[in-house]
Amino acid sequence: MLSRAIMIASVATAGVLATAEAQVQSADAVLVDSDGKTIGNVALSQLERGVRLFAQATDLPPGQHAFHIHETGECDAPDFESAGGHFNPTDEQHGWDNPQGYHAGDLPNVHVQDDGRLAVEYFSDAVTLREGEETSLFDDDGSAIVIHAGADDYRTDPAGAAGERIACGVISPSG
Repeated sequence: MLSRAIMIASVATAGVLATAEAQVQSADAVLVDSDGKTIGNVALSQLERGVRLFAQATDLPPGQHAFHIHETGECDAPDFESAGGHFNPTDEQHGWDNPQGYHAGDLPNVHVQDDGRLAVEYFSDAVTLREGEETSLFDDDGSAIVIHAGADDYRTDPAGAAGERIACGVISPSG
């Protein structure tokens, strides 16, 4: 009887491990501009307590730009409105400086160099790549990375007065 219980426990454990291994561990978002030209990439990696994002891009206007995760995995140029609003599964208001919380998709502004290049790394504990969790970027309609023309003011709901969307990339599992 004991050997049968051990075998059942082993099979159950193997099933749990197989499910954990099947979870998305990394993802990519190929960034395109309003003309549909590929200008960069965002690599996302699931870590124990959140997601690491590493963005590289070229041909962007110099200066500060809002950098957000949006709620829908679509990037129809030229305006990228198909990406929807900010990723906000917990129904918070917008902005780091908003006392009523911030969207899970709110990220710090990025600074594009004078030559139009961007390279930035962020960590977010507000999202996950693990499917089935409330803050998963892989919900029924996916998610996208959006870069805006202006900086996020970190308080104006719903989008931080960041202006037009100038680049977008659908977040897709790697490999």
